Amino acid sequence: MTSQRYIIGVDIGTSSTRSVLFNFRGEAIGKHQIRYSLYAPVAGVAEQNPDAIFEAVIKTVRQVMLDSLIQPCELLCLSFSAAMHSLIAVDAQGGLLTQCITWADNRGAQWAKAIQRSPQRHTLYQRTGTPIHPMSPLVKICWLYHEHPEIFARTAKFISIKEYIFYRLFHRFVVDDSTASTTGLLNIQTRCWDPEALNIAHITEDHLSHLVPVTYVLQDLEPALAEAMGLLPTTPVVVGASDGPLSNLGLGAIAPGVAAMTVGTSGAIRTTVPQPLTDPHERLFCYILDDHHWVVGGAVNNGGVLLQWLRDQLAIADHYEALLELAVTVPAGADGLIFHPYLLGERSPLWQPEARGSFFGLTLNHHKAHLVRAVLEGIALNLYKVFQVLQSLADPIRSIRAAGGFMANPVWRQIVSDVFNYELIIPEQHESSGLGAAILGLYALNVIDALDVSCEWTADHSIFRPIAQNVAVYRRILPIYERLLDQFQGEYASIAELQNDLSGHATTILLQPEADEIFHH
Repeated sequence: MTSQRYIIGVDIGTSSTRSVLFNFRGEAIGKHQIRYSLYAPVAGVAEQNPDAIFEAVIKTVRQVMLDSLIQPCELLCLSFSAAMHSLIAVDAQGGLLTQCITWADNRGAQWAKAIQRSPQRHTLYQRTGTPIHPMSPLVKICWLYHEHPEIFARTAKFISIKEYIFYRLFHRFVVDDSTASTTGLLNIQTRCWDPEALNIAHITEDHLSHLVPVTYVLQDLEPALAEAMGLLPTTPVVVGASDGPLSNLGLGAIAPGVAAMTVGTSGAIRTTVPQPLTDPHERLFCYILDDHHWVVGGAVNNGGVLLQWLRDQLAIADHYEALLELAVTVPAGADGLIFHPYLLGERSPLWQPEARGSFFGLTLNHHKAHLVRAVLEGIALNLYKVFQVLQSLADPIRSIRAAGGFMANPVWRQIVSDVFNYELIIPEQHESSGLGAAILGLYALNVIDALDVSCEWTADHSIFRPIAQNVAVYRRILPIYERLLDQFQGEYASIAELQNDLSGHATTILLQPEADEIFHH
């Protein structure tokens, strides 16, 4: 019998990297996390240091190996999950020409608009499954071509953060087709780079990594780096997939009619379908999980990051738990205070980078607790708007399974259950993307026969049921929220332009980790 009994899922997130050690039953044995900053020196910029993230991968794996006391020969493999839509320009030797440009970077907004005005916009979306938005690497490459031609001319490869990690570990440029499907450059039907998308980006296939399936195994780790991680150089590395589809897998949400909701720094709600599915109105994405599963849904920019904003900028409370305790002191509906949660612009359901946040209905009778409650409800109402679109396209949703740092708090869970008027199932295992990577790794190395083992490994920890009187309140608020949004959307571009003209100060945003340590101890 093999001595290999463990697998490490490496989850590279927006605000932290977590390495989690699992046994072959999907139980988390140990984990380590390192967080890092998102730098926003001027308006629209949202970058990270690729080398800091690489160091986080090395150090988290090493610490998990040290803490667990397992022997390197007991580890089956590493398997990777990573945040979507990152872009790094590198030269022929893999040298950095840019920082890691994240999903939150909006500098390509005008080039997104140019593509949106083109006659091929809709067919491009249908083929790639990626809405046209500044988050998209397609748009980021267009921005570099037009506004930084000196960088573009020197670029040998445009890669994601995971591809950068693999290049450092193996000196190879490879990209799994799940991550590739989030770039706006891959035809999700043919699983090949899309010629028209490449033409729009002014690149060829040579500018991109070699496409491989999500089960592809990389061999022969750089010996010094293997030693730094406490691994054998022969330890296999499964390339894995992107964090959204893997979160569905790790939550046991890969059957039709089951939705996965994750809310950390940002948020998303997704369901799994057996073939590519796109939205006639381009409101949802469609990304690859593996050969038999595609994930359809919408991601929102504004999740737990808004709690940090409340805490830091309004000095409402010293810690997150205190914020949530304030929220329960006022009733559902925050006494008529409505919040549109677009402080970072928005992807789904608006796909409008110029969107801005707003409180509506403020009176002298509102106090700090109302602000907190309204922000939480605004995030939930925005996610519900995405859910409504999802319901209209995919199989009827029977259940919602939820994870992410934000989801560790029962106050937030109840608000979501009430806004959605659905039972909210919280699995016992909350490392959804890391577990998804581990399951995919076990599948890639033939330890398990099918991915649906995840449904057996994700036991329910708790179920939150909607409270009827709160549901009634939110059903009254929703149409007001929507009518206001219709009016505000006509002014978002104008206020964003004014803010850009008036703003001249530098900012560094230090995002809190998406891990459950925010609320869960």
